[in-house]
Amino acid sequence: MNALNRFFKLEEHNTTVSTEIVAGITTFLAMSYIIFVNPSLLALSGMPSQAVFLATLFASAISTLFIGLFANVPYALAPGMGLNAFFTYTVVFALGFTWQEALSMVFICGIINVLITVTKVRKMLILAIPEFLQHAISAGIGVFIGYLGIKNAGLLQFTSDASNIVSVNGQAGGTEINGVVESVVTSGGILPELVDLTQPTVLVVIIGLFITIALMILNVQGAILIGIIATTLLAMVFGLVDLSTVDFSENTLTDAFVELKDTFLVIFSSAGLPSLFSDLSKLPVVIMTIFAFSLADVFDTIGTFIGTGRRTGIFTDKDIQELEDSTGITSKMDRALFADSIGTVFGAMFGTSNTTTYVESAAGIGAGGRTGLTSVSTAICFILAAFFAPVISIVPTAATAPALIIVGILMVSSFADIEWSDFSVAVPAFFTSVFMGLAYSISNGIAAGFITYGLVKIVKGEAKEVHPILWISMGLFILNFIVMASF
Repeated sequence: MNALNRFFKLEEHNTTVSTEIVAGITTFLAMSYIIFVNPSLLALSGMPSQAVFLATLFASAISTLFIGLFANVPYALAPGMGLNAFFTYTVVFALGFTWQEALSMVFICGIINVLITVTKVRKMLILAIPEFLQHAISAGIGVFIGYLGIKNAGLLQFTSDASNIVSVNGQAGGTEINGVVESVVTSGGILPELVDLTQPTVLVVIIGLFITIALMILNVQGAILIGIIATTLLAMVFGLVDLSTVDFSENTLTDAFVELKDTFLVIFSSAGLPSLFSDLSKLPVVIMTIFAFSLADVFDTIGTFIGTGRRTGIFTDKDIQELEDSTGITSKMDRALFADSIGTVFGAMFGTSNTTTYVESAAGIGAGGRTGLTSVSTAICFILAAFFAPVISIVPTAATAPALIIVGILMVSSFADIEWSDFSVAVPAFFTSVFMGLAYSISNGIAAGFITYGLVKIVKGEAKEVHPILWISMGLFILNFIVMASF
C-alpha cells in the first residue's frame, strides 16, 4: 500500500487506495457497453466480431494502463463511439474502402496525433482557449454526459414521419442493407418526448437515480458504484435481467484469439497500408478522411480533459502553468495528451477504430478518482472482462444511466463561472455548451464555440486578440464540415 501511495501520490491528491479502486470499477461499468457495441458495429464493415471483441479489450486495457502509469490521471480510453460509426458507415459503406484500408487510416491518424502532441501543437491549442470557453466546455461536458444518461435511461422517445427520413444505414433514399435496418438519419422534424413513465425500465432508472442522489447527499463513499449495483439488482427484481441467458460459451477466448490473427497488424499487410495508397486517384479522399478522423479525435480529447480536469482539480492552475512552461513531455497535461495519442496507434494495430479518452471517465472522477490508480483499476477490469464478459453484460444501461446523470449535474456548475451578462461572452459560451449536448458531440460543440467566438471578435473589431492557432482551428473545423457534407 505504501508503494502505491508513493507512486501515485495518493496523499497529495487527498485520496486512498480503496477510493481509487472503487472509482476505477465505476468508470469501467459506465463504459463497459463498448465491449459489446464496438464489435457489433465494426462487424458490419466485414471485420470478424470476435477479433474486434479482443481488440477492443486489449486496446482499452493497454491505453488506459499507459495513461494511468505515465500521466497519473484517472482517465480511461477505449474505441470511441461516433468514430466507429464513421469508420463503418462513411469510410467503408459510403466511400467504398475495405476495413483493412480504414484501419490503416486510423493508424495514420494515431501517428499524426502523436506528432502534433510531441511538437506542442495540442499544447498551444489548449493554452490558446480563453478561460470562459474552458468553463463553457466543462459545462458542455456536463450537458453532454447528463443527456447521455437520460438517453441511456430510455426516458426519451423520438418521433419522425417518413418524409423526414434522410437515410437508412448511411445510404440516401432509405435503402436497407441485407434487409436489415441498422441506423436511420432523420431531419430536424424529429420530436423528442417523455416515454410512458410506468414502463419497468423507466421505473428502475427513476428509483436507481433517487437511490444514487440520496447516497450522494449523505456523502456515502462509493455512492455512484453502490447506485450502479443497487440499480442492477433492482433490474433483476423487475425481470429486466435474465440470469439464465448468461452464456459462458459466448465470446470464448479460444475462438477470439483464432480470429484476432485476421486483424492484428493487418495494417502492415498488402491489404492495409500498401492497398490504401495503391490508387493515387483516391489520395485526396484518403487525406480528407484521415483529417476527419484526426480532428474529431483531437478535440474530443481536449474537450474531455478541459471539461472534467479543470472543474474537478485533476488539472489544476499549477498544471496548466507547467504545461505552458514545460519543454518536451514533462508536465501532467503533456503526458496525458501523449498517452491519449498513443491509444489510437495501439487500437489500430490490434484491429479497432480510434481509441480515445472516454467522457464516462467522469463517472469515476465523480466517485472520487484522482490519480492513475483509478485508470489502472479500470484497465484490470478490461482484462478480466475477457473472462467474464457474459456476467458484465448483465449490467443494463438502466443501471449506469443514473451515474451519468449525477456526473452531469456535478459538472454543469461551471456555468456559474461564465459572465452571462456580457453578451459577447454569452454567445460563444452558449453555442459551446448547449450545442455539445444537442449535437451529441464534444468536438462539434467546441467547433460551434470557436467559430462564434471568432465572429464575435470580428464584429467587435478585436480579431487581433484571438490567438492565431484558434483561427487555424476555426478554418479546419469549417473545412471539415464542408468535407463531411461532400461525403
